[in-house]
Amino acid sequence: MSKFVFVTGGVSSSLGKGLTASSLGRLLKCRGLRVTMCKLDPYINVDPGTMNPGEHGEVFVTDDGGETDLDLGHYERFIDESLNRNSNTTTGSIYKAVIEKERRGDYLGKTVQVIPHVTDEIKERVRRLARDDVDVVIVEIGGTVGDIEIVPFIEAIRQFRRDVGRDNVCYIHLTLVPYLVPSGEQKTKPTQHSVTELRSRGIQPDVIVCRSDQPISDGLKRKISLLCDVPIEAVVSAVDASSIYEIPLVLYDQGIDGYVCRTLGIDAAAHPIDLSNWEALVNRVESVERPVRIGIIGKYVNLPDAYLSVVEALRHAGFHHGVKVVFDWIDAETVPDLLGSERLHILDGVVIPGGFGERGVEGMVAAAAYTREHEIPCLGLCLGLHVMVVDAARNLAGLENANSSEVDSLTPHPVIDLMDDQLDVTDKGGTMRLGAYPAMLVPGSVVARAYGAEVVSERHRHRYEFNSRYQGRLEEAGLVCSGTSPDRRLVEFIELPQDVHPFWLGTQAHPEFKSRPDRPHPLFRELVGAALERAEGREPPLFDVDLLDTVR
Repeated sequence: MSKFVFVTGGVSSSLGKGLTASSLGRLLKCRGLRVTMCKLDPYINVDPGTMNPGEHGEVFVTDDGGETDLDLGHYERFIDESLNRNSNTTTGSIYKAVIEKERRGDYLGKTVQVIPHVTDEIKERVRRLARDDVDVVIVEIGGTVGDIEIVPFIEAIRQFRRDVGRDNVCYIHLTLVPYLVPSGEQKTKPTQHSVTELRSRGIQPDVIVCRSDQPISDGLKRKISLLCDVPIEAVVSAVDASSIYEIPLVLYDQGIDGYVCRTLGIDAAAHPIDLSNWEALVNRVESVERPVRIGIIGKYVNLPDAYLSVVEALRHAGFHHGVKVVFDWIDAETVPDLLGSERLHILDGVVIPGGFGERGVEGMVAAAAYTREHEIPCLGLCLGLHVMVVDAARNLAGLENANSSEVDSLTPHPVIDLMDDQLDVTDKGGTMRLGAYPAMLVPGSVVARAYGAEVVSERHRHRYEFNSRYQGRLEEAGLVCSGTSPDRRLVEFIELPQDVHPFWLGTQAHPEFKSRPDRPHPLFRELVGAALERAEGREPPLFDVDLLDTVR
């Protein structure tokens, strides 16, 4: 049967539970074990689909159309497995399912309570991830121990070990060990209190992962071991790493994978680890030096997590080309004020990412026009394709006041419009075109050469589409509709020929979701390649590239 690892956190949010869980998943996969992962989120939203990216971060989309937490992106990138909508469960979806069962009479008139009905539903969501082709299921519990929202999840995973057997469950608890400058020492008290809170809920952690900015001494490990009742080898020092892709190696050096295997009754000797490929990746990451400047011109740049997968896909492409991708975060609303400055001109490449609503769209259109006119490599993603089409319609095809009907419902030329089956949308949750869809590429096009294929599949998340009634007018003006749905009803990719522009390409999809650190997505690989060509021969930047990521 499948084994289960539950990862909880304490003291503070954003310590890196998702990255710790993902890194453990990579280590177990390097041992030849078959791994899947899941996130249990305590918020009451049914899924993140209607949540503000500027507050919550990006919505990650799975092949089957699940709108999920961004941590699933880390999971997929680290364990290199495609997950599904069952890999993300929220309090909202749990209560929705319980209430639907109560309305159907499934509980036979019993009083519906948190225990057992809610906890049973949580456990069922975890159990259904266990399949014959899965050796280990890693489950991250969102939030921190002590949060009121998290209590049913903690109770459910406490019961889970009793249900499936002690040797089939491992509890990992992530805590903070802060360094206090005035006293010049690291403090274990937050970890002690966090573990005490977890134990008060009936869970004794098997492993304690201590996050810190410097290594934890053996003396501190012994202290945590004694006061938290775990073996000293189960106290793991997880020091800040220069790259998230170093974390598996940091945890391996601490022996976490071997200890987890022993806790779960897995014969580690029968599953020797092979880290050669991952070590080669980290060596490539550490060796990159030459900067390539990529501007991300979007609506939610004040929270870079809103574009987390875009950032990682660009970094993956940088690893491939041996360059350091340096980001200039540009608020789309400020673009009209930047057109006469050097800030846009010194960019080596631009990404115009997805988004919803009219705010900042005119700035994105202006950015698309600027990159087209100044031959700056540009990749448009979803909304990015929309603004590139609007620019082409206005400035190449002469369609005055052309726009997306999402932005201007009265535009005389709605070159971007609602899909036919989305004309009456009252429920904003899960009503978009979601998940993986195939596309047929025009042979010899820029996008077909990038993919090395003429049929591809990418993940989507949108309501508005290229209005095919304008396809002829735009193609006459020089725009190439280089990819369509198999029935040719929907345009999936647009571009300018390479004899016109080095790289100016938009996609209706979100290819960033399928990029991997050791296998960059073709479109991002080609964008960074074109940006590198632009950067070749240019003078070194006059600014500190390590500070550029902070520019807003």
